[in-house]
Amino acid sequence: ALMEDIKQLDAELAALMKSQSEMDKIRQEEKADFSAAQADLQLGLEGVRKALTVLRDYYANSDAFVQQPAMPEKHSKATGAGTGIIGILEVVESDFAKNLAKEEAQEDDAQSEYDEVTQENKVAKTMKDQD
Repeated sequence: ALMEDIKQLDAELAALMKSQSEMDKIRQEEKADFSAAQADLQLGLEGVRKALTVLRDYYANSDAFVQQPAMPEKHSKATGAGTGIIGILEVVESDFAKNLAKEEAQEDDAQSEYDEVTQENKVAKTMKDQD
């Protein structure tokens, strides 16, 4: 009976270690996916913010882009169009920021769950090792 108990414990330990190994691999893949998504969203957010700065400066400043040749007398800034474009970019900026926050929250949750299960597995392994 003792030998059977030892075999049973060894099998349980092996299954636990295999499960932890698979979980480690999945967690690494999730982390890599998150890092890529985070980088893309941050780049997008940065680009939209730069575009907004340029457009806001242009429409707020009558001497914008001084290096440009003087515009013909008939030219005037289409402020309505500028306001529309700025509005659209503000929505895009908001979407990028929301998506980034969502990705970060999901990453935090996944990491917390992984840490919790890993700790439970360590405790279970210690208990089985002592048996």
